[in-house]
This record gives sequence, C-alpha cells and structure tokens, in this order.
Amino acid sequence: MSPSRVTYAPVGFGDYHWTVTDDDGRPWFATVSDLEHKEHCGQGAVAALKGLRQAMDTALTLRERDGLRFVVAPVAAADGGPVLPLDDRYALTVFPHVPGRAGEFGQRLSEAERDQVLDLLAELHGRTPPETTPPAAVEPPGLDGVLAALDESEGPWSGGPFAEPARKLLREHEATLRERLAAFETLVARVRGRGAPLVVTHGEPHPGNLILGDEGHLLVDWDTVGLALPERDLALLSDDPAALTRYTELTGRTPDPDALALYRLRWSLLDVAEFVEWFRGEHQRTEDTESAWKGFTDTLEHLATASG
Repeated sequence: MSPSRVTYAPVGFGDYHWTVTDDDGRPWFATVSDLEHKEHCGQGAVAALKGLRQAMDTALTLRERDGLRFVVAPVAAADGGPVLPLDDRYALTVFPHVPGRAGEFGQRLSEAERDQVLDLLAELHGRTPPETTPPAAVEPPGLDGVLAALDESEGPWSGGPFAEPARKLLREHEATLRERLAAFETLVARVRGRGAPLVVTHGEPHPGNLILGDEGHLLVDWDTVGLALPERDLALLSDDPAALTRYTELTGRTPDPDALALYRLRWSLLDVAEFVEWFRGEHQRTEDTESAWKGFTDTLEHLATASG
C-alpha cells in the first residue's frame, strides 16, 4: 500500500490515529501505539509490543479462522504480522476503513441495541480461544501506585498544573478509595473461588468501540482482548443480570452478580490508577489533561456514591 493522502484523526484516547487513502483510492485506518503507555498489553515497551502482537493475532484469527465478521481486525504487514514496530517505543497497526456510524463512550444503548451486542458477545465467548489469546489480569495495573499516592498525599505534588488539585482530591476521597480497594479484593477472592471457566473476551465492548454498519454492529479496538470470565464484557453493558437475559437465552449461562460487580469496580479503579499516575507525573494543561481531570473527578464521585 502506498499512501496518497494521510489525515490525522483525533479520535479515541491513548493511541494516535490517521485515515489513509492509498493510490487506488482505498481508505484505511492507521493506529500508532505508544508502547511505554500501554500497560494493559504489558509493562514496558518490550512486553507491550509482545502483548499487542498477541492481541492483534487473536483478532485476526477470530475473523479469519472463526468467521466472526463483526471483528474489525488489522491487515498483515510485509513481514506477515499485524503489528509493525516503528522504533523502540512506537508501533503501527493498519485496519480496513469501516463505513458506518461510530458510537460514543458513555452513550446509553437501547434495550434492542444492548441485545444486539449481547448476540455478538455470546458468539465470541462460545469460540475456542486462539492460542495467541493473552490472559486478562483481574487486578488492574497501577493499584500499587494508588496506594503509594494515598500514603504520600500529605506532601505537595509538583508534576504539573493538576498535581496539587489531584493530591487534595485523592486525600478527600481516601476513606472511600481504601474501602473500595478492600471490597475489590473480597470480590476477587469470592469469584476466583467459584472456578468458573474462562472465555475469549473483548475487554471493552462499550459504545465507543462499536460501529453500526449495514450488517449490524462491529467491534473495534481489540488490543484489550484476553482470556477472562464472560462478565468482563457483560459488566460494561449492565450490572443487573435481569438486563442480560438475552445472553442467558443464547448461552445457557446466567451472569454471576459478584463477577459483574467485580468488573464494574475494576473499571473504576483502573481509571483512578491511570489518572493518579498521570497527575503525579510531569504534565501540562492540554485538552487531554482537561478531559482526564473531569474523568478523575467523575470517577471518584461515582465510587463515593456506590460506596454510600
């Protein structure tokens, strides 16, 4: 593929994206990942590159071997792999451009739309996991950093304009955070003790990773794919098993309320960990940090409300 036009696409949060048109007029979607900040794929650039390759190989297998047409998988590079390292820190992945209406994170799905996504998840969870499917850790990365930040919340933070406000906000919510961290550990022990089988999960099947095309919903952003309990995916649609009856009808499996609660709480704690790392480190006031600050305050308020 030789690009004739490249346009930056300010979408998503974390990676960098461009729309690319080749010499034949075909559109593509290119993503550059910062491997130093892709902890869900691995700690550090080397491990993250390996994890990203496993994830993209898994997506390719699900689409090509299993025929899951809703999986938006990357195309292979010249070396046959789906991920091309650009240097020691950045890696490139190229996807077919998918026409359709993209969803937005936080968007509320109708009951019919939710059931359509449950149809996809039931099909995904029923497949034999590809050999490349990485395990999805239950404990979110960065929790040690949250505990360290709580222990060091008395002194000033000086990484940037949001450092001190973040320290004060974290200190204000310290009791809530410690209580929710303890609740998370209790849920982990309870759910693990039940020994439920693991399946291949997408990891983040929220509306922001959905595209509605001519043949129904498609799922993008497979870098979070991993072996886990089905509730890892289901919890992002609802924490109420009664709202997930379509999944039970298709699979014969009733979602575990404790596992749903576990993954809902995990999502919030992961956000807190990422925001704490961001605001304790060197940063500037940008659109991204403004957005992150709102996410940080909203997440802590949500945890306080849920705890109450």
